Amino acid sequence: MSAASSSSISSVIGKMPHAIWRANEIAVYKASATSSGFGDLDAELPNAGWPRSSLIELLLVQAGIGELQLLKPVLAEIAKTQRIAFIHRPHIPNGLAFQRWELADDRLFWMKCSSTADALWTTEQVLKNGCFGAVMLWQTNIRAEALRRLNLAAQTTDTCFFLLRPLAAQRDTSPAPLRLALRPARGGVNVEIIKRRGPHSDKSLYLALPDMPISKHLPDHNNAHVDQPMPSISAARSTQTLLV
Repeated sequence: MSAASSSSISSVIGKMPHAIWRANEIAVYKASATSSGFGDLDAELPNAGWPRSSLIELLLVQAGIGELQLLKPVLAEIAKTQRIAFIHRPHIPNGLAFQRWELADDRLFWMKCSSTADALWTTEQVLKNGCFGAVMLWQTNIRAEALRRLNLAAQTTDTCFFLLRPLAAQRDTSPAPLRLALRPARGGVNVEIIKRRGPHSDKSLYLALPDMPISKHLPDHNNAHVDQPMPSISAARSTQTLLV
């Protein structure tokens, strides 16, 4: 290759950083990203944060191991100016915890659906509407076709979209460009990057969660049973959180 051709290619690459990706590099998205609030995690994520306009899968040993506390920084940042939707959440929202996190009640929407089909349809419509800064969907079983539809819907809007699924779904194929496995750890959570646009990651990041009670987790991180008491109905209803 001549020096002139090499210079021309370098010039094109310099002008189109989002269009060209080398497999040994972490990808750079055109869409914006919001910091996770954890420096070690940001260093492993494309655009150094949670990408918007993208399906992000969080694969959990079980609900309540600290996934919301992991997302607290990004949710708090988004809630300053935009609304957040919680769809088909397995537990009653703890309004008092959200207040301690300084998440305004009028920014939070809990959408309870009667079936999986309703939850998927609701999520797709919410994403296409684009009126929420963040959307969180809890699902146990979801077909590949539904995943593709949600992934396409996420790409049409500037929204942080998190899909929370059981860890067993790690074996299934998914169109999500970013997949993380979360396991309980003493005083925090262990994060493994299953899939990203970039080189394979063999790291298991331990992230300390200040609000996570250490006593909730047993030494066996992979099989720890989490005993998380449910908030009382009266406590949940004492806030102004909108239930849809």
